[in-house]
Amino acid sequence: MGVSITEERAEAVRLRARFVEAGAENVDCAILQPAETLLDLYGEDIRARAYVTPDPARGEVMLRPDFTVPVVQMHMQSGAAPSRYTYCGEVFRRQEEHPERASEYFQVGYELFADEAPAQADAEVFALFAETLAPFGLRAVTGDIGILTAAVAGLKTSERRRDALMRHIWRPRRFRALLDRYSGRTPPPPARKALLEAQDAMAGAGPMIGMRSEAEIAARIEALRADAAEGPLCDSQVQLIDTLLAVRETCPYALEHLHDVAVDLPGLLPAVERFARRCEALAARGIDVEALEFEASYGRTSMEYYDGFVFGFLAPQRPDLPPIATGGRYDALTARLGQGRAAPAVGGVIRPGLLLQLEGGA
Repeated sequence: MGVSITEERAEAVRLRARFVEAGAENVDCAILQPAETLLDLYGEDIRARAYVTPDPARGEVMLRPDFTVPVVQMHMQSGAAPSRYTYCGEVFRRQEEHPERASEYFQVGYELFADEAPAQADAEVFALFAETLAPFGLRAVTGDIGILTAAVAGLKTSERRRDALMRHIWRPRRFRALLDRYSGRTPPPPARKALLEAQDAMAGAGPMIGMRSEAEIAARIEALRADAAEGPLCDSQVQLIDTLLAVRETCPYALEHLHDVAVDLPGLLPAVERFARRCEALAARGIDVEALEFEASYGRTSMEYYDGFVFGFLAPQRPDLPPIATGGRYDALTARLGQGRAAPAVGGVIRPGLLLQLEGGA
């Protein structure tokens, strides 16, 4: 028997009350959100994951895909740090790749805005989620997007290539394809090779079709030529990225492994030191860091606003379910929505409907 919406709502209210007890202010956000903000943040790709519709007065609007963006907007307008918020309500996600998953479900969240001591803030949020979810026998996993972005930033290559890799950190397949192309592991397709070798690439192109102008197409061809002239990315650098992405151990061993990688990639060291401080803060909160899992690739397929610490709670007894809870740090998002004025933040969400499925064996 499935979980009813009444049961899911009641569980959401119970979890929210737990976060209020922890010091959070209860807030609410409109179900219909301006689509422009989210499209600016994530590009047209978000249309495949969200419900977008035209409104005669407001332009394009989007059924709320999550609460984080509107909560950040609210905080940036009137909030002061430290601030803690909680919320519960329905969110809406298109599930084209996973039609078996719910497209409408309840979400309960906790967000902490704190300008100082990020390691302590990360530990506070994770420990609160760990304590709240302790009765359910979930497996916790952590990661850090900031370590991977630091590694990419430290690559000895052109700014154009670094920017392209940064854009696709949250798209692992595209990221891998770019890395293989830049390193020469994947040869250019014959059609692209012929295009780049042509003296006049636009000759015989035929009539213009689509939205791109002739000048835009010519600029793209020149960018491809400049990239081809740069030569392959050093294989040793690619191997360092591969080694980094393969780190999947408990936190102490992962930290040791990452320190070894940082010897050859010094730009990584500040991010690794932040990881070390976080481990200390987690231990001070009573988390068994010796057993806590760390995966360098974790969080790369989530919403793109996470840019530092990330975490999830999974149900080992139900591998068919998506994560029961997820969260992480999103400092860059606050700077983007605050028009340059940042308010460092970390938070997470729980799916109450999934918890009820675990309790009832649904």
